[in-house]
Amino acid sequence: MREPRQYSARVITRMSELFVRTLRQDPADAEVPSHRWLVRAGYIRRAAPGIYSWLPLGYRVLRNVERIVREEMNAIGAQEVHFPALLPKEPYEASGRWTEYGEAVFRLRDRKGAEYLLGPTHEEMFTLLVKDMYSSYKDLPLSLYQIQTKYRDEARPRAGLLRGREFVMKDSYSFDIDDEGLAKSYATHRDAYIKIFNRLGFEYVIVHAMSGAMGGSASEEFLAIAENGEDTFVRSPGGYAANVEAVRITPPAPLPYDDAPRAHVEDTPDTPTIETLVNLANARLPRPDRPWQAADTLKNVVLMITEVDGSRHPLVIGVPGDRELDLRRLAAQLEPAEPEPFSDEDFAARPELVKGYLGPVRFDSSGERAAAVLGEESITKIRYLVDPRVVSGTRWVTGANEPGRHVFDLTCGRDFTPDGIIEAAEIREGDPAPDGSGPLTLARGIEMGHIFQLGRKYAEALGLKVLDQNGKLVTVTMGSYGVGISRAVAAVAEGTCDDKGLCWPPELAPFDVHVLAAGKDDLVTTAAADLSVRLDEAGVSVLLDDRTVSPGVKFADSEIMGMPTIVVVGRGLSDGVIEVRDRRSGEQIEVAVEDALGAILAAVHGPTRLG
Repeated sequence: MREPRQYSARVITRMSELFVRTLRQDPADAEVPSHRWLVRAGYIRRAAPGIYSWLPLGYRVLRNVERIVREEMNAIGAQEVHFPALLPKEPYEASGRWTEYGEAVFRLRDRKGAEYLLGPTHEEMFTLLVKDMYSSYKDLPLSLYQIQTKYRDEARPRAGLLRGREFVMKDSYSFDIDDEGLAKSYATHRDAYIKIFNRLGFEYVIVHAMSGAMGGSASEEFLAIAENGEDTFVRSPGGYAANVEAVRITPPAPLPYDDAPRAHVEDTPDTPTIETLVNLANARLPRPDRPWQAADTLKNVVLMITEVDGSRHPLVIGVPGDRELDLRRLAAQLEPAEPEPFSDEDFAARPELVKGYLGPVRFDSSGERAAAVLGEESITKIRYLVDPRVVSGTRWVTGANEPGRHVFDLTCGRDFTPDGIIEAAEIREGDPAPDGSGPLTLARGIEMGHIFQLGRKYAEALGLKVLDQNGKLVTVTMGSYGVGISRAVAAVAEGTCDDKGLCWPPELAPFDVHVLAAGKDDLVTTAAADLSVRLDEAGVSVLLDDRTVSPGVKFADSEIMGMPTIVVVGRGLSDGVIEVRDRRSGEQIEVAVEDALGAILAAVHGPTRLG
């Protein structure tokens, strides 16, 4: 064996000096695997609900994500800027979002009483910066980006880095003279995002999405596929994919109702639910053609809506009785207003709304239509929106606005007219894709990126105009493109960890190789240090576990920490071999000490792992 080299403590990161503490037990507040392992492996530490400190290992991963994002953004010609996190009120007031954000924004005053916010996003600041510096079509197109800490006052922060109050985000913005230019910028950013997420190393899907409070037209999300994801999306065999909030069903064609039977009220005691109503109808009022089904009923759900100005009013949603109301889909349609369940106190204040027996029409004692309770020209003045399946000519069983009574054959367009439609009913497995590309399947994901064709919303609000080729002032059109940097750390951890710990893809790992000196013999520790130095000189980042703890502790920590390649210098050294392990596949090989450097470099840089 050749004489070992002297190793420099200034070059190699040693576990004996690394600021880290691994945990053998799960943190009490950990709900998802990424949160559990990032804390247990010593990558992050909780500072407050939804707020985390980055420790050295975690910060290296975060910086690797930033590096990948920067490289791909720079490759499309985007230029990096950096805004403050503490922002003045006035730009957000001009765009309307000072009010629209509601309680989701951290607001504060300085000693002179001026109001500020901690930036949740920076559309207004980018717009004003370009307005301040550019005035001609010759300056466009332009793409700017930043990597910045953002702040949102999440009501229920959870899942570690996946739903926090402070997070790191890349946001970029394109500025073009017209819609054609915006379409090109959007396509360029979309391609860059595909390269970014391919490099990050997790399975993802691109889905149609809602623009929400951001505004704009076209909108797509990049979702990391994860069982514990907060977002539900659908996809079809033919390639359709969308966030459930963005799914738009194909409504049936209107039906003629000239010969439809007259609506009639029936006694249906003790039937406040769809199931009890269907059971009673089949027992006492059977159909001649087939049994009554939940899909024959019209369920009317009343909610209380809080507008951004704080005002509150009821809203009733009518959906087929075989469907549940999806509150996330509903909230996406109503944003920035917020829906909440109608309370018993709310019902008491509105006695005309009969809980469990609410319907769009009231009938008199003779069975004649007396008045519209919901919808156009209603006596309650409560807005009534229905599912797209409730089209003209469809006949329904629904509440008669009296306890213990329902109306049968109530026909849309003849007996009641809703105020409009709303996509708020649940999307179910097997529903047809809107584009006809097959049945939908449901899956869960984590939103990692969101791209928007903003259009002119912010440019108009803040006066961003330039002179066009004819010397005429025109409003600039914008695109917005976000990537969750800190969330990517959690998403990759979520998608790649196993039951032993983290398992990083090579581009994100804090270190390429984790060298374990698995023995107390000086020869072992010296050989491990010597190998670490040679790897470092070969351009491989190394974490050397030189601690005076048992090999079992070192093995467990190496698995929790998740470096792609683990090298064990231990008992085999006496036979002239060391062990090289692939953390992801679990494969391991023994190599001669003299061949170790080449074998490890092949494992780190080669297209395949060990074997």
